[in-house]
Amino acid sequence: MNKNDKNHHEHELHVGNITFGRRLRNYFLTGLMIAGPVGITLYIAWSIIRAVDNLVKPLIPAQYDPNNYLPFDVPGFGLVVAIVAIMALGFLTANLVGRSFVQFGESILARLPMVSTLYGGLKQLFETVMTQSSKTFKQVGIIQYPRPGIWAIVLISTEAKGEVAAKIDNEEMMGCFLPTTPNPTSGFLLFVPKKDIIILDMNTEEAAKLIISAGLVAPDYQKKIAELAKKAIADKKPEEEKVDKKPRVKK
Repeated sequence: MNKNDKNHHEHELHVGNITFGRRLRNYFLTGLMIAGPVGITLYIAWSIIRAVDNLVKPLIPAQYDPNNYLPFDVPGFGLVVAIVAIMALGFLTANLVGRSFVQFGESILARLPMVSTLYGGLKQLFETVMTQSSKTFKQVGIIQYPRPGIWAIVLISTEAKGEVAAKIDNEEMMGCFLPTTPNPTSGFLLFVPKKDIIILDMNTEEAAKLIISAGLVAPDYQKKIAELAKKAIADKKPEEEKVDKKPRVKK
């Protein structure tokens, strides 16, 4: 083997090692993309279950705790008990007697200086979330923010109400939440004229992915167009069938 052949052989080995190393790195990154979200989701779910168990199990009488009869711990039993207890509480307070007890308890809390303020705020927050959850953030839009020419994604909640709507005359305003990247739970509440909002076809989940990834994970818009076209064709077929089934008049 001469010097040129030897150098060529060493070059091929070097290239082969680089290619093999890149493949291993790609395999690792692919596995990490799959295992990462699954592992984090399971960890958070398990942490919530354990936290609820540690909070509820001490309140359960010993004769009803399966851990006293089984040789192993039963995870999630406290969570099940908490869910059943909340459902039972809702059932009891749905009738007249239950509502009377709730009103009596609220009247006592209203007389406590600090507790009344805290309870009133939390109650209003929970009532707003629970009663309007079906109407919250159903649309996604873009607005020019913080100056004209720069566009930002907003989640549209509802029309401006109360004093805000009364103080702004001759203008239909919409309440919009402008989330921040990469944490979409923080952001700004904006009241924007409806005419200045461009409604997008993406849903809130797709918008959240776009915001969290800083624009790296964008929803497939072509797929949306294909789905709308498919739906339009499917809606058009029954009308065509009705037309074909009409009796033809003989000449």
